[in-house]
Amino acid sequence: MSKVVLDASTSLALVNQEPGQEVVAELLPRSLVSAVNVSEFVAKLIDQGMPENEVQDVLKALDLTVTPFDSQQGVIAGYLRATTRHWGLSLGDRACLALRLQTCCPIVTADQAWAKLDIGLEIRVIR
Repeated sequence: MSKVVLDASTSLALVNQEPGQEVVAELLPRSLVSAVNVSEFVAKLIDQGMPENEVQDVLKALDLTVTPFDSQQGVIAGYLRATTRHWGLSLGDRACLALRLQTCCPIVTADQAWAKLDIGLEIRVIR
């Protein structure tokens, strides 16, 4: 089975039991996640009021394969700013796209706005 790149929104969909969670659960064992997206995911859980010890339990249970955000991805994410600015993509979103461009793995998100992106990438939206 080939690897896939997951956006932070997919992990949130799984943890929050939102639509598309079953797709994420199936993809999780073969997924890659940017370290920037892990930071975004943790921040969202903290914003939702989850205590730090529970966040750690969630991270352990998910057993994510985290890819460091390296200098090449940093440059790619920076260049993506020009083509994604009008869609309001965050650094985390662009880090996810940069990881996809670096690895050539399919990308999966729960963010429906990504379906409108016209940047030459196939993007799978789970809901």
